[in-house]
Amino acid sequence: MAKEDKEGKTKNFVLRIDSETMEAIEKWAADEFRSVNGQILYLLNQSLKKDGRLPKKKD
Repeated sequence: MAKEDKEGKTKNFVLRIDSETMEAIEKWAADEFRSVNGQILYLLNQSLKKDGRLPKKKD
């Protein structure tokens, strides 16, 4: 299930991606037992965390 934003909603958008990259993501997602959408969200989230671009969570 996707994480919700501050208003409790997820945001949708169209992503154009070449077929070779899509096939690689599909295989990677299957290897890690995720959907393609879940894999893309995971990768984006990891990259944002690594670069310190996500706001700090309040405890």
